[in-house]
Amino acid sequence: MTGRRSAGLLLFRNPGPAVEVLIGHMGGPFWARRDHAAWSIPKGEHGDEEEPLAAAVREFEEELGRVAPAGPYLPLGDVRQAGGKTVAVWAVEADLDPETVVPGTFRLEWPRGSGRFQEFPELDRVAWLPLDGAADKLVAGQRVFLDRLAAHLTA
Repeated sequence: MTGRRSAGLLLFRNPGPAVEVLIGHMGGPFWARRDHAAWSIPKGEHGDEEEPLAAAVREFEEELGRVAPAGPYLPLGDVRQAGGKTVAVWAVEADLDPETVVPGTFRLEWPRGSGRFQEFPELDRVAWLPLDGAADKLVAGQRVFLDRLAAHLTA
């Protein structure tokens, strides 16, 4: 397999009256002042040697600092994003208190070219959003996963 690959878990719950999904606002200076199309499904890159579902579970734990919920996992397929990365996502019904999230971090030279490196959270906040309202927040390349989950839930 070639090219960059990511895998993630999309949590959903049905507290009534509408299904909600858990997504995270991307951390770091590039996303700090954005809200529309600045949220992501918790996910991360993996190599060819790692099974995508195992990577999705690992990345959930790295990004949120919480043990991934037990399945069953519903495969939502994969999508090739505009930048060329292929993203695979599984949905799992579970509840999680966003206040208990301890996000992983990444190092970035900031300001660019300054020689100074800073740590930023992978996700600076997570929230439950209604399934039909999360699309405006989610990056465009991941919105199809919301449609696929909705189709599964109505089938």
